[in-house]
Amino acid sequence: MPRFSVIVPAYKVQAYLPACLESVLSQSYEDLELITVDDRSPDACGEIADEFAARDPRVRVVHLARNKGLGAARNAGISEATGDYLVFLDGDDALTPHALRAIADRLKETGEPDVLLYDHALAPWSGETVRAAFTGQLTEQGPAPFLLEDRPGLLRAPTAAWNKAYRREFVDSGGFAFPSGHHADTAWTYPVLTTAESIATLDRVCVHHRQRRRALGTVGHFDLFDQYDRVFAHIDSRPELAQWRPVLFRRMVDELWAVFAERDRLPRGSRAGFLRRARDHYRAHRTPGHPVPVRSWLRHKAIHLGLYRTYRVVELARRLRQRAGRPVVRLAKALRAAALRLHYRVQLRLPLREDRAVFAAYGGRGHGCNPGALEEAFRTFAPHIRTAWIARPEHHHTVPTATRRLRPGTAAYWTALARSKYLVNNTDFDRRLVKRRGQVLVQTQHGTPLKHMGLDLQERPAAAGDLDFDEMLSGVDQWDHLLSPNRHTTLTWERVYPGGYTMLPYGYPRNDVFQRATSEDVRRLRESLGIPEGSVAILYAPTHRDYRRTQRATLDLDRLLRRLGPRFVVLARAHHRHGGPLVSPATGRVIDVSDHPSVESLCLASDALVTDYSSLMFDYANLDRPIVIHADDQEAYEAARGIYFDLRSFAPGAVARSEDELTDIFATGHWSGSRSTQLRSAFRARFCPYDDGRAAERVVRHVVLGETELPPVIPLAERHPVPSAAAALDRFPLATVHRSAADMPITETH
Repeated sequence: MPRFSVIVPAYKVQAYLPACLESVLSQSYEDLELITVDDRSPDACGEIADEFAARDPRVRVVHLARNKGLGAARNAGISEATGDYLVFLDGDDALTPHALRAIADRLKETGEPDVLLYDHALAPWSGETVRAAFTGQLTEQGPAPFLLEDRPGLLRAPTAAWNKAYRREFVDSGGFAFPSGHHADTAWTYPVLTTAESIATLDRVCVHHRQRRRALGTVGHFDLFDQYDRVFAHIDSRPELAQWRPVLFRRMVDELWAVFAERDRLPRGSRAGFLRRARDHYRAHRTPGHPVPVRSWLRHKAIHLGLYRTYRVVELARRLRQRAGRPVVRLAKALRAAALRLHYRVQLRLPLREDRAVFAAYGGRGHGCNPGALEEAFRTFAPHIRTAWIARPEHHHTVPTATRRLRPGTAAYWTALARSKYLVNNTDFDRRLVKRRGQVLVQTQHGTPLKHMGLDLQERPAAAGDLDFDEMLSGVDQWDHLLSPNRHTTLTWERVYPGGYTMLPYGYPRNDVFQRATSEDVRRLRESLGIPEGSVAILYAPTHRDYRRTQRATLDLDRLLRRLGPRFVVLARAHHRHGGPLVSPATGRVIDVSDHPSVESLCLASDALVTDYSSLMFDYANLDRPIVIHADDQEAYEAARGIYFDLRSFAPGAVARSEDELTDIFATGHWSGSRSTQLRSAFRARFCPYDDGRAAERVVRHVVLGETELPPVIPLAERHPVPSAAAALDRFPLATVHRSAADMPITETH
């Protein structure tokens, strides 16, 4: 009896089915059976499934005599299943690496629950991968397993069958089966969740759900009415489930309204008919005595009374109001801006708060880089200082819970800039910032300069773009301290950013984690990213090209991996100005990590770095792991941007001038050979003299605590960087974690 029965219905998915089945069979957890149900597909789905069955005994194929639809195909798979747990996948979806192992571990940890809910990421046809917005409900904190009444918010989770694992005996004893219809998952999920006697959650992306382009306006949404009839019939047949009727009634109203209100979801001319059906269902399934939430009152009334014409009038009035209201909106924005300017001026006249510090990085992006490491150090070594982080709302999830979140442009934002004693950033703050007497501004920058920076860009107009050099120097005049990780950086900063600041040659705080992390940290990071055990993980991180209007990857990563063999995987990280991922989601051993919030975590998880002219090479050298330079356009890059030294004469490792040379460097082992080690040692000696793991501590002790006797720098020869997982994890015992993975900003594969 296998642990998992993975059921995959297949109908018109021949282009995606091989990747789907391969994602199951390549799982590190191998105790499974894969049941593929050919729903009389007119394409090659049946033949593809048979080919997989011929090569792997874990695969069984069920060929239906006629097309019966998704629900019946799943039921056919259930009837053939022998595993402890049922896992469903659509034929164009995919399991993420190590997903079944994570699910199995969580099932064992939570005592074999009836249902386990896990997370998924959407993979739209346009190419990006987006984690579902429901992640917060899947927290693993608190007791587990639990009953639905303990966490009723799970009923707001997507009703898909493929984001859950189901104990087969529970499904059999409950007589659960999928109905026919477009929204069959609705009439499956709600009865299952309300009936389950034990539920658990797993906060991990286990499925990539593909969203293909579909025709707009489908009559299939009328199927919702039949499915909710089945849901309420199940509730009515079980008196002990009566408490869920009002909850599911509100879910029905919300879902019906979502279909009705989005203009493209229903065929033209069918909206009035849909609303009439919705009115009938509202009256049939309404539970008296349960008030309607205030925020949902309008939609409930519109559906309850079937006010289609009224709705159209209200909708038309709303559009007219939007058009007529644009001048009013502009006036309101102008008044708000004036009010904020007045608020800021008032705050500037109030006393400074000696116990406040405000941080930012990359113009409002998330917690990270040198300011992120310093913010943690403030809380550790100067706990009397209250910290705040400026970030746009979409990045607030990266900010630690102990740190106040500030949204740019708000009154709280201007109050913090006006009254916090310490200001820390790796770029300049708002140009309207007025530096007050007594404020201390720490400029960290964000990398050792290889490409031209600051005043040197005056001779590089393509790279400088619209940079205002006078405004830049006005910002420099506000700096009190500037960080430097090496002598080259110190000399460069003093020349290209001339000012009266104090240089702090203490190392880069963001690199402290490289000296503190353990081999166990590396293992956890690799597992979270889906790197197969025993693989060599190459972090590919190209920089931005100023001379190109559009950015594109200069390497064919799939071709590179085919030539290197199955041992290698690539973590592909696009520059934040790239405008999208380097690769599409479904590329086998290429894992896109462009949206990962912590590049330091990616460095720790990898075994080697491939880059071109990115300053990441200087940080990565602290790990003493191989670095390979792919410089196929150095002449063009140097002409457009300028570089401070020739990488080919002073490189951190092997240098490739083409994709073929890069392939040979890895295929021959030159990437990790003795010559590469010698080059890296010289590079580290020059550019990593201060990065010993205590840079942030030295900054805080000097700037905040006023200490003059600072922790001495540990000589390079006495440091012990954390080993790469593939090359050295087996040689090192799993050490006690100095910084838990939960404290490190990590996300699932995107």
